[in-house]
Amino acid sequence: MTNYLETNQGRKIAYHKTGGNGPTVVFLGGLKSDMEGTKAIHLESFCKARGQGFLRFDYSGHGESSEAFTDGCIGDWHEDTIAAVTALTVGPLVVVGSSMGGWQSLLLARAMPERIVGLIGIAAAPDFTEDGYWASFSDTQKETLETQGYVELPSDYMEPYIITKRMIEDGRNQLVLRRDLELPFPVRLLQGTADTAVSTETAVRLLEHANSPDMQLNLVKDADHRFSDEACLALIEAAVAELTALSNA
Repeated sequence: MTNYLETNQGRKIAYHKTGGNGPTVVFLGGLKSDMEGTKAIHLESFCKARGQGFLRFDYSGHGESSEAFTDGCIGDWHEDTIAAVTALTVGPLVVVGSSMGGWQSLLLARAMPERIVGLIGIAAAPDFTEDGYWASFSDTQKETLETQGYVELPSDYMEPYIITKRMIEDGRNQLVLRRDLELPFPVRLLQGTADTAVSTETAVRLLEHANSPDMQLNLVKDADHRFSDEACLALIEAAVAELTALSNA
């Protein structure tokens, strides 16, 4: 059954939480995805079988949570993440961030590094509002964003994305690749070479930019952005098990 958490901002965040041993695994989903996705559900089952705590939730404007997607931005979803992690978990965390959730995991690491003992990025997409959207907008699109307040972008996976001026402007306050990024715990980055949404160059840039005592990038030939076939799910499982074992060593 879905539970709800009300944040200090008055947003209602839908979540599923499983009790168990630590470190608790927290799954952070992608832009316009929800906590019912293949990776989230699979990881929940994996953690249940291991007796390990697990949390998945929907950002505001996503899935079963309150608010409209078009009203949200990276900073709002960061607030939602902080609220969920603070209210619903205790002790050490292994954070798994998919796509935009990879950016969210890095913002979480910046906000509470003392709670995190391991981080897994799956096609992590830090700074994509600036380096992906804004950088690729034509002059016409930039003008439309200014005058209309939003632009529509086609998606390979669903209906067009509505990208708002607020999302672009707020994104500039959340960038993580423009200044020091301290990740004082093991990090595993998983990236498909056939990903058309997040490039391998982005994964390498993150690897080279961040400071971590133990950071590895696993490039998977021909895997796409979903990263959710059997082989990819097994890699995610292995990364969770490895970082959990390292934290308990």
